[in-house]
Amino acid sequence: MRPEFNIMTVSTIFDACRPRADVLKGNIAEADFAADLAQVILGEGGSEEYTDPVRFFANTYPTRGLQNLLANVCCRLAGSGEEVAAIFRLDTSYGGGKTHGLIALTHAARGMQGVTNIEEFVDPTLLLERRVRLAAFDGENADPANGRAMGDGVLAHTPWGEIAYSLAGKRGYQRVRNSDESRIAPGAETLRELFGGEPTLILLDELSVYLRKVRHIDAARYQLTAFLTSLFKAVEGASNAALVYTLAIGKDGRATDAYNEENQYIADNMAEAESVSARKATLLNPTEEDETVQVLRRRLFESIDESKANAAVNGYRELWAANKESLAGEAARAATVEAFQSSYPLHPEVLETLTGKTATLGNFQRVRGMLRLLARTIAHLWQEQPADATAIHLHHFDPGHEPIRQEIVTRLGQSAYVPAISNDIATSGSGNKALAQEIDAEHHGGMAPYATYVARTIFLHTLAFNDPLKGLSREQLRYSILCPAMDISFIEEARRKFIAESAYLDDRPGAPMRFLAEANLRQIIRREERHVDAGEARVELNDRIRQIFSGDVFDTVRFPGGPFDVPDEVGDGRPKLAVLAYDGETVGESVECVPELIERIFSRKGTEGSALRALRNHIVFVVADDARKQEMRRKAYYRLALRELKNPERLNDLAEHQQGKVRELESRSEQELAVAIQQCYRHIFYPSRSRIGTSGADLAHSAIDMHSASEKPGAGQRQIVRALRDLNKLRLREDEPDSPAYVRDRTPLKKGQITTLALRGEFRRDPALPILIGNDTFIRGLRRGVEQGEYVYRRGELLYGLGDPAASIEIDEQSIVFTMAYAKNTGIWPRAKPDQNGGSAETKPGKDPNKPGVGEGQGPGSTGTGKRRPEATQAEFNKEGVLKDALIQLWEEVRSRGVDQVDKLTIRMFESGDAFRLLGAVGAVPGADKQVTIEGGYETRDGGSFELDFRGPVPDAQPVKEFLQPQLRDAVSANLQAGFELTFAEGLSMQGDAAEKLTERLTRFASGAAYVSATAEVNIR
Repeated sequence: MRPEFNIMTVSTIFDACRPRADVLKGNIAEADFAADLAQVILGEGGSEEYTDPVRFFANTYPTRGLQNLLANVCCRLAGSGEEVAAIFRLDTSYGGGKTHGLIALTHAARGMQGVTNIEEFVDPTLLLERRVRLAAFDGENADPANGRAMGDGVLAHTPWGEIAYSLAGKRGYQRVRNSDESRIAPGAETLRELFGGEPTLILLDELSVYLRKVRHIDAARYQLTAFLTSLFKAVEGASNAALVYTLAIGKDGRATDAYNEENQYIADNMAEAESVSARKATLLNPTEEDETVQVLRRRLFESIDESKANAAVNGYRELWAANKESLAGEAARAATVEAFQSSYPLHPEVLETLTGKTATLGNFQRVRGMLRLLARTIAHLWQEQPADATAIHLHHFDPGHEPIRQEIVTRLGQSAYVPAISNDIATSGSGNKALAQEIDAEHHGGMAPYATYVARTIFLHTLAFNDPLKGLSREQLRYSILCPAMDISFIEEARRKFIAESAYLDDRPGAPMRFLAEANLRQIIRREERHVDAGEARVELNDRIRQIFSGDVFDTVRFPGGPFDVPDEVGDGRPKLAVLAYDGETVGESVECVPELIERIFSRKGTEGSALRALRNHIVFVVADDARKQEMRRKAYYRLALRELKNPERLNDLAEHQQGKVRELESRSEQELAVAIQQCYRHIFYPSRSRIGTSGADLAHSAIDMHSASEKPGAGQRQIVRALRDLNKLRLREDEPDSPAYVRDRTPLKKGQITTLALRGEFRRDPALPILIGNDTFIRGLRRGVEQGEYVYRRGELLYGLGDPAASIEIDEQSIVFTMAYAKNTGIWPRAKPDQNGGSAETKPGKDPNKPGVGEGQGPGSTGTGKRRPEATQAEFNKEGVLKDALIQLWEEVRSRGVDQVDKLTIRMFESGDAFRLLGAVGAVPGADKQVTIEGGYETRDGGSFELDFRGPVPDAQPVKEFLQPQLRDAVSANLQAGFELTFAEGLSMQGDAAEKLTERLTRFASGAAYVSATAEVNIR
């Protein structure tokens, strides 16, 4: 929302400021920006803005650094000797003006003839009336290979050759000619001879550029160091000589611009040269950071209405305060307001960006570069006069305006961004609009061009030499654009729209908002995705789903439409895996019932679906997650788009690094599609007596966690197998079989006998039994039953029982399994022993096989019926996992062991939130004594710590929960464990559905991971 102040009190810049006539007319000559020290010294050529001392000082702001420089150098030239430093370094990394300062020295050394405002810059009495020998070396004009023409036929190849000629003419050059031609630095005494005892001023500029020219000549670097050492000694040895050199070094003493390596080398060698001389160089900055803007304002504006300026700054201050939560930190600082007071009409972000980012470009000459850009922007602004221009912002630099575009593209050497400018920011002239212009036309009619302002601002922040400097954050963007005539919500809206469609913004994760020279690959791929045929994408996705869920464990039935698509037959022995169509059936995050299609397929078979399915424990369903379906589809489109871009004719249209990226992404897209499919197909419905809700089908539900679904992309059956094994529902060939007693009691075998074929069929029919993969586990279970004395196996003449050598077990109608009790009662076992006459004796003489023999049932532990009374012992069963799954597995294991009831149930939750939700459910469980334990503690934001160890009933735990919840939310770290112990006085029966009802009660509000254990009394037979 717009802050509560009257924006009408904030004047536009057109009312508050008056640019200089040449700026306003846009007729500033290129030469006016081209300060050339050599031309000033020669007094010929170049712009009068620099060569004419009157015009030069009229347009120059008297900075503190410039005043100090002129005063110190003039004193030295006057012969102040030891009282004044001889060597001066101009540090210009944060404001420029180094060449400007050297030109000012040149005019001062010549007496500042005709200048009427000398007092603004230097005490007139310090100016010398006699001749000053003046020499300057400018690395930009140096020609080490061919020699620079100095006059009199002299070609100087080195800095010392140029300086010798400038100080003493042809005779001076002859003195160092051998040194110049051999590129060997002269000594200090030789250089001092060139001074001739007269006041001497030596200026060194752009040494880094000279070093770049001789970078491949190691000797040239070494000789430059030797020359600087000699020159320092020579100047120090003359009381009326001064040396001034420039160096682009940051405040931390490190070089950061395009010549950073050379500047750092110069800095290090200057320090070495200074160590040899009498004292260190005096560091001066001709334009301090806080003065740069004054230099710009003086050159650009003829007048600025301070009262209107103050009103505008106050308007921005109120605006920043009202929106401080949405803006960069600068907006909340008092220093920002102070800076704006000094820089108006330039928004603080303009100067910050130009000096901190644009100035690092090799072709950007700081103050001169800023003057060029600003002069063209001001001329264009005064022509257009936008109503929102209450200050000059970065977004007023229009790269669609030809003079500004040429300044950026040509002078700054940023031609690589021409496609980005034309496509995303602004087109020059008529024709198709750029993206930002299209967004404004569609969404911002009659308003400020918000999207265009967003694009321009990001672009200006992109123009930097070092990658870490390029770009800006959302908060900084809003701060840079916001003004009293604009709405911050529209800025954010325009930003989102522009970023979503930009073809040239850096789309790498975590990257700031900045432009790339080439179209970002994300946008290229996105455009290609829009051209993918929907039918082709469906075929690709369906084929991949079929491949992923194919395998050796299950017989996959893909996209069944009803019972008729899923045969009710053993087939090759593998259970069926029904993969439901993602467009036909999906489930949400919460599964409270079995989907109707799944229930029909599970219960029915045949063309009409009228017959009942027999093999209900022979089928598993996998279903898509509704929330993940769209992402799965998108990955299919994404893969097809990359496959198309990988075609050679398309690949050649991309940049080289993009070609490699496309190959990499296309290769990876196959795995990503597989992961997306498995993360979508994460819901499993499997046969179980623990039904979902009130469903009429014996089906339970489990969900594969997202992490596991992506561990083995492309192996969907493997994830389902693991999930079912974790649920104790599936047995692979290598798994241990269920206990013989459990199988006996859960199948018709409990009646005494059954064929192996029929018993194997029970594992395919009964949802209470595990699903067996292959027959190995089944046969091992039968053999174990025989070895443990639970079973007797017979096939034809073969009788296999306890104590016999291992025999082959077949699965067919002729093979029968007996319970040991049945075999004994019917005389099948033990087998008849032959008598002495060759007959058989099935029983001892006089013994009734149906009655206990003499002495049976008489000892301790007997029941009086001839059978020993089972011995009772305590057993504990443990499971870990999601609470509901853990409880389901627990009950299944308890029942598989033949346990009739559970005496005690213990639950330990791993997350405090789940534990607190479970507290109420535990308290409502009837027929049980409930105890709660809470252990652990937390650490506060201020370093405090709290530990607790609670044990007690549920009602006493409620106040502890109410105390802990807000504390844990505010804690910086917490480690809390909660446990629940339910002791059932009458026992929790395993015969009916009491356990399932308890599971439903406990998991209604809590679903987190848990460790559960049950203690029961087990009768050992």
